[in-house]
Amino acid sequence: MEHHHKIVIVGGGTGGISVAARLSRALEDPDIAIVEPADKHYYQPLWTLVGGGAATKEETVRDEADLIPAGATWIRERATAFDPERNVVTTAEGRTIRYDHLVVAAGIQLDWDKIDGLHDALGHDGVCSNYAYTTVDSTWKFIRELERGTAIFTFPNTPVKCGGAPQKIMWLAEHHFRRRGVRDDIDIVFASAGAKIFAVPKYAATLERLVRERNIITRFHHNLIAVRPRSREAVFTRTEPGGAPEEVVMKYDLLHVTPPMSAPDFIQQSPLANGAGWVEVDKYTLQHVRYPNVWSLGDASSLPTSKTGAAIRKQAPVLVENLLAHMAGRPPTATYDGYTSCPLVTGYGRLVLAEFDYEGKPRETFPFDQSKERRSMYLLKKYALPKMYWHGMMRGRA
Repeated sequence: MEHHHKIVIVGGGTGGISVAARLSRALEDPDIAIVEPADKHYYQPLWTLVGGGAATKEETVRDEADLIPAGATWIRERATAFDPERNVVTTAEGRTIRYDHLVVAAGIQLDWDKIDGLHDALGHDGVCSNYAYTTVDSTWKFIRELERGTAIFTFPNTPVKCGGAPQKIMWLAEHHFRRRGVRDDIDIVFASAGAKIFAVPKYAATLERLVRERNIITRFHHNLIAVRPRSREAVFTRTEPGGAPEEVVMKYDLLHVTPPMSAPDFIQQSPLANGAGWVEVDKYTLQHVRYPNVWSLGDASSLPTSKTGAAIRKQAPVLVENLLAHMAGRPPTATYDGYTSCPLVTGYGRLVLAEFDYEGKPRETFPFDQSKERRSMYLLKKYALPKMYWHGMMRGRA
């Protein structure tokens, strides 16, 4: 079966719906198809608070059907292949969809199976993760139940969505342990494949101070490769700069895992991908570097910035403006400067709002030092940002 649409958007998550909503508002006679198999849409930034017991996961989900904008056709199938030479997307059901313009917003895939033993261990005996709707409840359960021992929080050696999230849940757990009076009986370990706590110096300085004050054990250059649930052991590869990899085994009582992530397989295997598997677009215009009628944003794109919903909030209007210009025969002139935001929850009622661009320079919204922990910024994350997401971004509003 073959179909044709003027604009085809692959992915109905944050990026895809944001772009579709903006295009539907901008075009008098939109002919847009959204290729998305899922019937639920999740506001994932709130999963940190769900894992910390400060929100419920039911607050984070809506029906996908309620977010499909007027003027758009929802194709509830999974895209499996691109043929940009023929302007064709193919689905798992065998549907062929032709397009004049293509937007790829297919997100990122979680590679649970790349950590040996993790898949079967999740949700049992202290092994948890905030990175899936089906597992986030177990995080709070195990944090709540822990009274002594070792709690390990991991960060992999791949790009991840919201690079601050692996430590946010650690800070909430640490605060909870102090509230309950069991902190002195629990060792907290941040085991990261990275070289430091955070990449942007202004915010890293605050986090490094908190590491010292709250007695967090940091283990950098440590990448989780296996979980041994019977013996409660986490197996890491430690690779110090200039050194040979070596295996490190740590005992745990609670293990919060951030899984390795990558571009979806069908993107990695497509002509749209760069050498790392991401959709290869110009980092300023979001236009594909080889196929001018193809665009991408969000987690599936090659944009060299943190993969966050806040980044998409700035990417979507640039993409839409440039796509409309291209449709009208004009060159793209709107530019994206790499803005992203990471609301770093550092405890209950505490948050450092990190905002920065491609150069790692702070791009702060408020007229005060956002590197300081603030209750107001925590309330912004918990209450205001979800409303802005559902009623603003997902409706194509600024």
